[in-house]
Amino acid sequence: MPKRKKTKIVATLGPATGTKEILKKMIEQGVDVFRINFSHADYEDVKERIKMIRELSKEFGYNTSILADLQGPKLRVGVMAEDVIVEPGDEITFCTGKEFKGTSKKVYMNYQNFPRDVKAGERILLDDGKLMFEVIATDGKKEVKTKVIQGGPLKSKKGVNLPNTAISLPALTEKDINDAIFAIGQEVDWLALSFVRNSQDLIDLQAIINEHSEHKIPIIAKIEKPEAVANIDKIVAYCDGLMVARGDLGVEVPAEEVPLIQKQLVLRAKKARIPVIIATQMMETMITSLTPTRAEVNDVANSVMDGADAVMLSGETSVGKYPVQVIEQMTKIIRSVEDSPLITVPHSPPHIRTKRYITKSICYHASHMANEIKAKAICTLTNSGYTAFQISAWRPDSDILVFTSNYRILSQLNLLWGVKAFFYDKFVSTDDTVEDVNRIAKEKGFVKKNDMLINLAAMPITDKGMVNTLRVSLIE
Repeated sequence: MPKRKKTKIVATLGPATGTKEILKKMIEQGVDVFRINFSHADYEDVKERIKMIRELSKEFGYNTSILADLQGPKLRVGVMAEDVIVEPGDEITFCTGKEFKGTSKKVYMNYQNFPRDVKAGERILLDDGKLMFEVIATDGKKEVKTKVIQGGPLKSKKGVNLPNTAISLPALTEKDINDAIFAIGQEVDWLALSFVRNSQDLIDLQAIINEHSEHKIPIIAKIEKPEAVANIDKIVAYCDGLMVARGDLGVEVPAEEVPLIQKQLVLRAKKARIPVIIATQMMETMITSLTPTRAEVNDVANSVMDGADAVMLSGETSVGKYPVQVIEQMTKIIRSVEDSPLITVPHSPPHIRTKRYITKSICYHASHMANEIKAKAICTLTNSGYTAFQISAWRPDSDILVFTSNYRILSQLNLLWGVKAFFYDKFVSTDDTVEDVNRIAKEKGFVKKNDMLINLAAMPITDKGMVNTLRVSLIE
């Protein structure tokens, strides 16, 4: 049996993943989470895919997680009347108001407050930064005059980035609110919010979740703006996970700064004990080719070695020719590097004496003890999933087996590094439950006779309270 990988793979759904057969093959090769990109999503299609994924999980015991990714405020230019190529030094005016077809002199911009928010000297980036303009003047109402700094073809409907501008648009557009309500109705496992700038963006999304769901749906903050990097401590306090969205981030900040920001964000997430996903262009050439470049292999490996919980594929699985093979390649890379002694985990024990201090401390010591005594697994009983987040963040060498009677968190936990969750609802006495859980771990092949195993539980077990007990078992 091949070694189990602990780093999770997030794969984006799309036209290339339209059948149950392909989805099943992808899960078999290593997909843990499927992402719905609401920038390109049809509700009926999404319902159908979710149904397929859930049926596969039920039939084969997968617990595959579903992540709904909200588009956020996407700024775009309008349709061009003709092919336009702009040269450095050319002057071009961006106009709001009524939509019109663009020319070499004037282009429509879908962001109505643009003339009010932008200031002279600020940069406008178009088409993932391929074109660059500098603002000369704005009338504050409808027109912004700019000068071309970096030229090229100016194409229809291309995305706009404003790295220096304080945008007055909310992170949750009307489309996002409708998409969020739909996703909550589909009982997705995670919600990701694009272009997060500050904690208020996350508070607004949390209010929508509270209004439309009885269950907690954890939120992932997508970090793709310099403001978000600057506000990271406040953002981390209000989200349940981070995504390093390197595509837009690499346009909004100079591309050469992204590698260190990636490392900084991974460390920040680990410190907060929340999962972090690395995304964008990981295996881009595999959209059309059966083999990745050496640089892409290195990129995936380095993200794993930085300590990412998950690595994400976008176009590679949504529209690529080889959605199954790209997962197979990624799994091979992960397995090859993730046990390396070169990977270090920050080892400062929990110090803030919150009401969860005991649980945090037990999880911290369980992870260290597991490494010391070479325990093959840490088994924890949980109702909220909290201990799974804590243990996963300490990156023990052992498997993390989570037993819960809460169906809602079974698939949610599939995003967390090293975590494997099982449904379990026989909470009798501590001794009986621990023996039962150990028996399941042995049956499932995680431990064998004479292996050490660490059990975490809340006593009395029937109260389903906070974890307060650590026990070491020897498998009979």
